[in-house]
Amino acid sequence: MGCLYILVFAIIITAVPSIHARTRQALQYGWKFAKTDTAGAQREWQNVRVPHDWAIHEPFSRKHDLQIVAVEQNGETEKTEKTGRTGGLPYMGRGVYTKNFDVQDTTNRTFTFLFDGVMSNPQVSVNGQHVGNWAYGYNSFYINIPDGIIHPGENNITVEVENKPQSSRWYPGAGLYRNVHLITTSKVHIPVWGTYITTPYVSDNEASVKLITTITGASKGKAILANTEITDEAGNVVAKNVSTYYAHQQPFTQQFLVKSPKLWSPESPNLYVARTTLSIDSIEVDSYSTRFGIRSIQYIPEKGFFLNGKYTKFKGVCNHHDLGPLGAAVNRAALRHQIKMLKDMGANAIRTSHNMPAPELVELCDEMGMMVLLEPFDDWGYSPKSPNGYGAIFNEWAEKDMMNMLHNFRNNASVVMWSIGNEVPSQWGPDGVQELQMLLDIVHREDPTRPATCGMNDIGAVMGNGFAAALDIPGFNYKPQFYEWAYNTLPQKIILGSETASTVSSRGCYMFPAELKANATYHGNQSSSYDTEFCYWSNIPDIDFAADEDYPWMIGQFVWTGFDYLGEPTPYDTDAWPSHSSVFGIIDLASIPKDRYYLYRSQWNTDSPTLHILPHWNWKGREGLVTPVMVYASYPKAELFINGVSQGIKEKSNTGNKAGADCNNDGSSDKTILPDAQTAMNRFRLIWDEAVYHPGEVRVVAYDENDNPVDETIIRTAGKAHHLVLTPDRTTIDADGNDLVYVTIQIADKNGNIIPDDARMVNFKVSGAAEFLATANGDPTSLLPFDQPKMKLFSGAATAILRASDTPGEATLTVTASGVKPATATIGVR
Repeated sequence: MGCLYILVFAIIITAVPSIHARTRQALQYGWKFAKTDTAGAQREWQNVRVPHDWAIHEPFSRKHDLQIVAVEQNGETEKTEKTGRTGGLPYMGRGVYTKNFDVQDTTNRTFTFLFDGVMSNPQVSVNGQHVGNWAYGYNSFYINIPDGIIHPGENNITVEVENKPQSSRWYPGAGLYRNVHLITTSKVHIPVWGTYITTPYVSDNEASVKLITTITGASKGKAILANTEITDEAGNVVAKNVSTYYAHQQPFTQQFLVKSPKLWSPESPNLYVARTTLSIDSIEVDSYSTRFGIRSIQYIPEKGFFLNGKYTKFKGVCNHHDLGPLGAAVNRAALRHQIKMLKDMGANAIRTSHNMPAPELVELCDEMGMMVLLEPFDDWGYSPKSPNGYGAIFNEWAEKDMMNMLHNFRNNASVVMWSIGNEVPSQWGPDGVQELQMLLDIVHREDPTRPATCGMNDIGAVMGNGFAAALDIPGFNYKPQFYEWAYNTLPQKIILGSETASTVSSRGCYMFPAELKANATYHGNQSSSYDTEFCYWSNIPDIDFAADEDYPWMIGQFVWTGFDYLGEPTPYDTDAWPSHSSVFGIIDLASIPKDRYYLYRSQWNTDSPTLHILPHWNWKGREGLVTPVMVYASYPKAELFINGVSQGIKEKSNTGNKAGADCNNDGSSDKTILPDAQTAMNRFRLIWDEAVYHPGEVRVVAYDENDNPVDETIIRTAGKAHHLVLTPDRTTIDADGNDLVYVTIQIADKNGNIIPDDARMVNFKVSGAAEFLATANGDPTSLLPFDQPKMKLFSGAATAILRASDTPGEATLTVTASGVKPATATIGVR
C-alpha cells in the first residue's frame, strides 16, 4: 500500500499544471443550408452535415454551364460548344451555410476557424460580424477571430458561397465540401501551420531533424519553455529538446538527432510525431503535434530520382478531386479506398491535378505510402482558360494561395515535389517566364527542400523561350516523342512525364475492329476497352512504358487519370450529351477497374503477379468472326486456348524504336507516333490478332523465361442470368459515422459465371448499423441519380456505397432485380 502512495505522490509533484488546453473540433453536424437566388433571397433551409456538396444530388442537364471554347487544331482556331464539361451538374450559384456552436469560456482564449476548402468565394461571419474571406475554392485557409466577437454560450457562424459560371474545366463541387474546424488555444500558442520540420541529414544509422516553430501571443522578453519530444509509431521517445524561447526570437529552431531511424518510403511508410509543449512559469499553455517522416530525396542529373538513396521511378497517376457518386464532398474512407486500389495496381505516386488536395488525401498518402506531386492551380494571369477561372484572380491571390499550400503540406513526408501549374497559356505568353520565376521564388523561399515542376504541353514554345529551362524539373504533358530532344537540349538533364497517356476506354465495351485510333467516336458515346484509343494530343500506355524503361534520366510518369471523374467527357465533349464524365480513368466512376488497370498492374506491381484476359467471351452474333484476344501479364510469354485448342504461344518483344522518338529532334511538329505504338504494344502485351469467337472457354497458360508453366486463368461464356453476386471491398468497417464499404453488384449464371453485358436495374435496401449513401455504374452517359437506392448495371456491374452508423452492430445490404435470385451481404460495424 505504501508503494501506491509513493507513486501517486510522484505523479502529483512532477505533473506540469495546464491551463486552457488546445482543442480542435470538426464542425460536422448541425449545419443548415439554403440556396439563394441572384437577389440574395433564400430558399428553404435544409439540415446538412459537412462536408457537403450541394450539386451532386441534383439532376443532370445539358444546359448546366455550357461553355464556348476556342480550340486550335492544324493551325486553325474553331469555337466549339462544350457540353458536360463540368459534369452537367448545377454547381453554379449562391448558397449559405449557418451553424450554432457553444463556447464555455473566452477568458485568455483565442479562436480560429480552419477551412480545408470551400467552393467557392466564401464570406465568413461570426455572430453577425464579417471576419474574413477567401477566393480560391481548393485552398485551405484559416481565420483568427478578433477578441470580443465570440462570447460564452451560444454563438453562430455563417458562410456565404458563390460559384460563378464558366469557372472550371471539370466538375468542381459546391459549398462546404471539405471539413471545417474550430481551434481554441491560449493567447500564447503555436498558430495554424506554425511548424516547419526538415531532415537535413539522413542515413540508415542516424538522421538529423530540424524543427522551426512560430510562437505568437507572448509578451516581449517573456521566457517560454519549449519541450519537444519526437516519438515513433509505437510511442517511444527517440529524441528530445528542451529549450527556452524569447518573444523577440523568430524563427525559433530546435535540432535533434534520431538514432537508427525508420525511413519513410512507399514500401515502409514509417512516421514520427514531434510534440511541442509550451510552458510559462511552469504552467503548460499549449501543445502542438507535427507528424513527419524521415527520408531523403535526390534528383540527380542524367541518373534520375533517388529516394533514401534508392533509384526510384514515379509510377504515378493524376487524379481530380471528386469521388465519383459522392461528388466533391471529401470522405477519408473513400480516399483510402482509392489509394488502396492504386497501390494494388503498383502505383507509388499521385499528382493532385490541378489543385490543392484535401488534407485527408495527403495524410493518407503519408500513412499508406504514396508519393505526392502537389499542384496548386491550372491557370496563371495570361489568357485565362475559363472566364471566371483562377486566371481571373491570379495576380491578386497567387502568392497567398502558394503560401497557404506550402505551409500546409511542407511537413508531409509523402510530398516529394511541387508543381506550380498545368498547361498554362503563360508558357507562350510575353510574361510567362516572369510569372514562372515569381512562383519558383516562393517555392524556393518557403521550402528549399523540394524541387518544382510545371506540366507543359506546348513543347515548341517552352523549349525556345526559356520557360522549360527555368524549372527545377521540366515536366512534359504527352510528349514522349520529344523526350530525347528535350533531354539533350535542356540544362537540367532530367525529364518528368507530368501527364501521360490520356488513353480512353469505357469498362467492358469493345469496338471492332480493334485498332489504334485517335479521337474515335461511336454511336452510344463509349470508347473501346481494348485500350487502343486516345486523343489527338496523346497516346496509348505502352509508349510511356517504353520511355520509362529506356531512359534512366526519365524519372517516371503521372498517367491521366487514375480514376474517371465528373466532367471533361472527351472525346464526347462537343455537343454529345448525355456524356458527362471522363473515360480517361484506369478505374471507372464506380471504382471498378477497367482492363487498363491490369495493363498497368502487369508493369508496375512487382510483388504480385498479373494475368488478365480481354475481351469478355459473350458475343452472341459474332460466331466465326475475328475477335482479338489480349492478355495483360507480368510474365514474358503465354499460350492461348479456345475451347481446348491452342492458338499458339505469344512472347513479349523487347525490341523496337525507343518511345516513338522524334527522328528530327527539333520539336517542330507533333509527328504521329502510330508506327511505334504497334511495336510498343507487342513489347508490353500478348496479342492474338486472329482469334475467332466461338462460345465456350478461353484459357491462358503463362510461362516463365525457361518455358515452365507458372500460372493460368480462364473465362467462359456465361449462360442465362440466375442470381445476383455481391462483393464488398471489406467485411468490417468502423462505427464512426463516416466509414464506408464499397459493394460491387454483378449477375451470374447458375454455374457462377459472371454475365459481362447485363444491363438490368438493381434495387438496394440497407438495414442495421449502416445507411445507403450512393451508387454508380461507371457509364459516362447514365443520367440516373447517385443518391437513389437503385441503379442499372453497366457492362454487367454497379457499385453501392454504404456508410457506417456511429453505433456498433451489423449492417445488411439486400439487392434485388427482376428475373434473378436476390443476394445479401452482411458487414460488421465495429
